[in-house]
Amino acid sequence: MTGAHPRDREPDNCWIAIRAAFGLRLGTSLRPAIASLLRRLTWVVVLWSLTACGPAALQASTDYQTVSPSPDGIGRVYLGREIAQTMGHEGAGWLDRPSRALQERPQAAIEALGLAPTDVVADIGAGTGYFARRIAPLVPQGRVLAVDIQPEMLALLQTELAARGIENVEPVLGEPDSPNLPPGSVDLALLVDAYHEFAYPREVMEGVVVALKPGGRVVLAEYRAENPLVMIKRLHKMSVAQVRREMAAVGLDWVKTDDRLPEQHLLFFQKSAEQPV
Repeated sequence: MTGAHPRDREPDNCWIAIRAAFGLRLGTSLRPAIASLLRRLTWVVVLWSLTACGPAALQASTDYQTVSPSPDGIGRVYLGREIAQTMGHEGAGWLDRPSRALQERPQAAIEALGLAPTDVVADIGAGTGYFARRIAPLVPQGRVLAVDIQPEMLALLQTELAARGIENVEPVLGEPDSPNLPPGSVDLALLVDAYHEFAYPREVMEGVVVALKPGGRVVLAEYRAENPLVMIKRLHKMSVAQVRREMAAVGLDWVKTDDRLPEQHLLFFQKSAEQPV
């Protein structure tokens, strides 16, 4: 998402249309015939709003589709979801904002991971390393592979690592369609508010699955699309159903959904122990 933040909300044209439609029902003082006609038009507008505006109207295909881009989207659709624009490195300061600790409780998310000291953790879409830096002390005999496709983000990450003397975080330059991780090298892949921006989500997650050890885990944190009170742009939120659909498409098994965080779902998946590397 170049030049803007996920919390910069956009007007939801579907709900505006619905509210406008229901507003027509106030005209009950009109003559009965006119009022009846307006009520019928109301439901036409409502049904159009629910089917034509939202992601449900998009075909749930495992192939990518092209649509006219939304204000915050890239015009590529995967499994019925339009992919959001990527937040550029210009917005890196938002990732390390002081209010994040209280607002999102990232430490609670890390505690939920149940990390072992020897784990190799891939932080996919690591940005400036907000999570990578906090996970590093918990895996002293392991390491953190901090993957990002923006060299500028990795440069900021390396500056932070040097300033803090952290030695077990390894920056990895990914590609839009690949995390560039060695096969069978990762115990856990963590994706925090990043997956919804992947231009090629299927290819990236296929690469993540290959990088996982047998029985390895994937954990996604995504803002709750089901909650309109979460003040994040629509395309930067995901529902539990949508995440599960997309992870199943690459062969990952759902384990649980943890809703201990105030604004985000934590969704846990696992690679089958029988699945080849």
